[in-house]
Amino acid sequence: MQRLLIHRIQMTDWHWAIGRRKRTTVEVAVITQTSIVAVRYPFWILRILHKERGLCVVKYNITQLITWLQEQRPIPEPGPNEVLLQMHSVGICGSDVHYWQNGRIGDFVVKKPMVLGHEAAGRVVKVGSAVKNLKEGDRVAVEPGVPREMDEFFKSGNYNLSPTIFFCATPPDDGNLCRFYKHSANFCYKLPDNVTYEEGALIEPLSVGIHACRRAGVTLGSSVLICGAGPIGLVCLLVAKAMGASQVVITDLSADRLVMAKELGADFPLTVKREDGPEELAKRVEGLLGAQPHITIECTGVESSVQTAIYATRPGGVVVLVGLGAAMTTVPLLNAALREVDIRGVFRYCNTWPMAIAMLASKKVNVAPLVTHRFPLEQAVQAFETTRQGHGVKIMLKCDKTDQNP
Repeated sequence: MQRLLIHRIQMTDWHWAIGRRKRTTVEVAVITQTSIVAVRYPFWILRILHKERGLCVVKYNITQLITWLQEQRPIPEPGPNEVLLQMHSVGICGSDVHYWQNGRIGDFVVKKPMVLGHEAAGRVVKVGSAVKNLKEGDRVAVEPGVPREMDEFFKSGNYNLSPTIFFCATPPDDGNLCRFYKHSANFCYKLPDNVTYEEGALIEPLSVGIHACRRAGVTLGSSVLICGAGPIGLVCLLVAKAMGASQVVITDLSADRLVMAKELGADFPLTVKREDGPEELAKRVEGLLGAQPHITIECTGVESSVQTAIYATRPGGVVVLVGLGAAMTTVPLLNAALREVDIRGVFRYCNTWPMAIAMLASKKVNVAPLVTHRFPLEQAVQAFETTRQGHGVKIMLKCDKTDQNP
């Protein structure tokens, strides 16, 4: 039996939502007045403390109970090397929706309340005593990954690989989808006057594209295949073109997304169907380019798409895996080995914010068309549902009540 209960309550004391389901847990996403929180509780009881009026949406089904509510949290105080930000624009990432719906991504499991959001920009409203690079009023983009220690990965410049790194909205670390948020000043980057807050927030996904293209070795004259025209595939397209790729093929199931890809500079948008065979698709890509691509950037994580990436790439070429799929995936490894096709992984990014800001400020890259929907923070439930249903490309939440502009 399934039912949806929408319940508005005046919360001045403890309130309880009880769901009795065997062998299950309670997956909870909480929208607060200052933030959005995801939490995982034992199945038999969910306890909600609230001090002000809010909206609670409780959905029961065979495996989960999901609830949304508003909550007041205190404004944090920045440490000596931190700044307090009034958040302006925060994009919704697929990982945010995944934590909301599933309570985990791989080994990262939500075990306590967690604020979502990691694609963000805001304004400095307070600086720590030791901060020298920023001042009150500065508009900044937030890099969500901050090393906790000076380990071998930090020293080598690959701090994204540090196993102890702090990362916004990755359990157990809180994200920045909130009114006010404190962050390391060294990982807040001042935005030029001609770069908007929304563009600043989009530096996070743009950084994935930069890191992927760096790992792939995209350069002048490269021919590139991009599998998937979602937000990450589109930023990979933008970056590949900016780095000098001469021809780019991009594939997707959605014709609408391929229309946007064409507008953003794709040379050959290629509509695919679920029943298409990987080797057949590889031949179609070769037919469009006149030769196999030097580089393939796989952004879906779908097994058949990873197989296509390997078959399509020319001997001696590079396949970069950006999309996250199943833990175990069947791939034509011998085909790659015998043709010396390198397969490289991508985990987030490192040292990309300065390049991304330069790209945006110089107008070499235009990410503004990626934002297709905007919602005030109060409508976060609708924003998350819009993302979950696959509408549009990038959904942006506006966290500053006094400024809803881009």
